[in-house]
Amino acid sequence: MNYSQSQIHMKLLITEDDTLLRNNLKLLLDGEPGIEVVDTCGSAEEAAKKLQPLKPDVLLCDLGLPGMSGVEFIRKAKAELPDLDIMAYTIFEDRQSVFSAIKAGASGYILKSSTPRELIEALFTLREGGSPMTPKIARAVIREFQDCAHEEELLLTTREKEVLLFIEAGLSYKQIAAKLNISRHTVHTHIKKSYEKLQAKDKQDAVLKARRKGIL
Repeated sequence: MNYSQSQIHMKLLITEDDTLLRNNLKLLLDGEPGIEVVDTCGSAEEAAKKLQPLKPDVLLCDLGLPGMSGVEFIRKAKAELPDLDIMAYTIFEDRQSVFSAIKAGASGYILKSSTPRELIEALFTLREGGSPMTPKIARAVIREFQDCAHEEELLLTTREKEVLLFIEAGLSYKQIAAKLNISRHTVHTHIKKSYEKLQAKDKQDAVLKARRKGIL
């Protein structure tokens, strides 16, 4: 899709403390059909004062700002303007920065090493409801979710999973003990540990939470 020929029009607020980069961004983006740079600011404090008067559609926000951090400003901006689309634009690619920005309200995360065309297309993708990210950031996010899923799978032992599956099937402690050739006391111990690990209040809750986490 040729974004410059799209029908999208966005009012963009740029927050970047590097004066040269801020001016270059304004020249680049303000000259792009469909983008209107309503203002540029060198700090979060300055930009915060512009949110209500300007009501931008999109905020392009550096994370390494002086004073109030970019993450703090993203959180504040999202609280003030819930419909605001926010793009983190930064050199930071560490896990903490990425997830802090996303949790604060950023729907896109683009590294400053991206090309001008990549940035422009990302802004239009963001405005169309997407969540554009520099590919290496997207991969890091996916890896994080995969690691979390793996950790949850390891939350219960193989035997604890077996016991829960029998519980789900409606078997009694005595029947489960016979099936697994263990004592009823051992069955009870496995179930108790499962409750603790899943923070479940009863058997049904334990099975439900294990299913939701993809453990069973």
